[in-house]
Amino acid sequence: MGLETVRERFVRFMQGRYGVYGPDSMNRFLLGGALAAMLLSVFTRWEFLYVIALAALIYAYFRMFSRNYAKRYAENQAFLKYTARLRGFWSSRKRLAEQSKEYHIYKCPNCRQKIRIPRGKGKIAVRCPKCSTEFIKKS
Repeated sequence: MGLETVRERFVRFMQGRYGVYGPDSMNRFLLGGALAAMLLSVFTRWEFLYVIALAALIYAYFRMFSRNYAKRYAENQAFLKYTARLRGFWSSRKRLAEQSKEYHIYKCPNCRQKIRIPRGKGKIAVRCPKCSTEFIKKS
């Protein structure tokens, strides 16, 4: 019997476990929340935050080492469903911030439709694609 490396032992231990491919969305949230609660508890000296952080950390590791794929997958899908609106809000804000480097985004004065205009074109007449109202804006 040869000597096993630590990596080989770890790979053998993780076979058949839920976290073998890395943490899912719910685990990332639990780990990030635990870290934030621990840091906050250090600065505020609120012990209940430390207890909450430990509970989240223990649950995250329990989920990672679990062999019950179906249950962990269902938990993650429920978490994604519950947070879909919040994640959609933040992704749209991120997309708008990325586009603001190359485009001005204006709202039509008539129907409030958002219109994206490339930067650096000077004053231009903009026609709303929804209501056909024309207005002048600086790009």
